[in-house]
Amino acid sequence: MKIIIVDDELHALQLFLSDIIGLEIEYRFFKDDEKAIIKYVASEKPEAAFLDVNMPGINGAELASRIIAVHPSIKIVFATGLNMSEKDLDGDVAANTLGFLYKPYDSSKLHYFISEIADRTRQMTVKTFGSFDCFIDSRVVRFSSSKSKELFALIVAYNGKTLTMNDAISQIWPDTDVEKSKKLYRDAVWRLRKTLSELNFDCVDFRRACLILNKSNICCDFWDYIARKNKDYSGEFMKNYDWSISYLPYLDSLNS
Repeated sequence: MKIIIVDDELHALQLFLSDIIGLEIEYRFFKDDEKAIIKYVASEKPEAAFLDVNMPGINGAELASRIIAVHPSIKIVFATGLNMSEKDLDGDVAANTLGFLYKPYDSSKLHYFISEIADRTRQMTVKTFGSFDCFIDSRVVRFSSSKSKELFALIVAYNGKTLTMNDAISQIWPDTDVEKSKKLYRDAVWRLRKTLSELNFDCVDFRRACLILNKSNICCDFWDYIARKNKDYSGEFMKNYDWSISYLPYLDSLNS
């Protein structure tokens, strides 16, 4: 699990840290540097943000709104010494808010929120050895087209690296003329975005002419194998797709 903590008081940050040390949490502290916070959230997609309400540089509720704009599925917990509740929040901020952590921090309440965030964090399992398939909560992901599924497979194979439109076209539509291939690429991107949105699983950063995968809530046999965490590879890798053949020499070399 990945979270951010935003508080302009050093003592509050130290107390927070003392309560989460030892937990399986990747955390990042910020004071009130809104630009740095938004940049981090947009790129790293943390599961939750713990936000102080009253800070000199920005109001916590306003910051939450801007965070949600770049990462709609993030969960918010407000830290405050004020008598504040969900009725004081607007729209998307209220919908994304798990609750309030009243200062001074109550360890049991903090651990409750950490547990809630963990329970609400959905995990995708990706199978690449043999045929390519994805599962969420043990249910297979149904893509709306074969090409949107293949596009996602290629994104997975890129293992967090940027997949450009040109790279995708050269591998998925190698024999199609340029203008038609661009149209097919955009359709596959649109369908993939729609599928992930319907699943409420925000894992792809859709940028202009490129795609980047956020790996934080995905388990993948391919990634584990190249990291030497498993030995499941048996000679077949995403056999549905012609471009997957180029990966076999590397995978075979790791198996020797």
